[in-house]
Amino acid sequence: MAVSLMLLLMPLALQAQNHKGKTLTDRDTIPLFRGVAVSFDLVGVIQSGLGDYGQYEAAARLNLRDRYFPVVELGVGHADADDVDSGLRYKTSAPYGRVGVDFNVLRNKHDVNRVYVGGRYGYTSFKYDVDGTAVKDPVWGDDVEYSYKDNSANCHWLELVAGVDARIWGPLRLGWSLRYKRKLTSKDPAIGKAWYIPGYGRYDDRIGGTFNVIIEL
Repeated sequence: MAVSLMLLLMPLALQAQNHKGKTLTDRDTIPLFRGVAVSFDLVGVIQSGLGDYGQYEAAARLNLRDRYFPVVELGVGHADADDVDSGLRYKTSAPYGRVGVDFNVLRNKHDVNRVYVGGRYGYTSFKYDVDGTAVKDPVWGDDVEYSYKDNSANCHWLELVAGVDARIWGPLRLGWSLRYKRKLTSKDPAIGKAWYIPGYGRYDDRIGGTFNVIIEL
């Protein structure tokens, strides 16, 4: 009887031992810090070359267990634009910054390629000039210059981010992101809203994106 009972219990004991061994073996034991990456955005450079506004932006990103990626983005946004309809010229150049985190949503988080979702908080404080053609004074009939210099403004905003990046060779990676932007608060001068906000884009923009050259160490 006792021998029979032992024979019945042996498979259960072996199964439990194998399960325990598998748990210890398969546990993800990678270190918290997995590296750092620096990147440069090409979209803003192309906008600067082809249009009347753009930005130069670099970023630094930490890799925590191949799943979480805290990131800091710093840049300088600029605009020198003429509005044909209103005859006004808008000019600004100022730094900006964003902080946030990306989350790698791939099931195999250790894959060399990644798919992200994440968020950013952005801020800039800047000054801008607005110039226009002279207007006729309705009382005296003189030409009055339309020129407002050093108008102070600032803006806080949030961004929802979705993107991918892929390893090309060694430490070299390429990645892109699509962003939905929403202003939280902004301070505008008495003359009205800024046409362009460094780091955010044109005042009424909601959609943006980046294309990054990345070096991961």
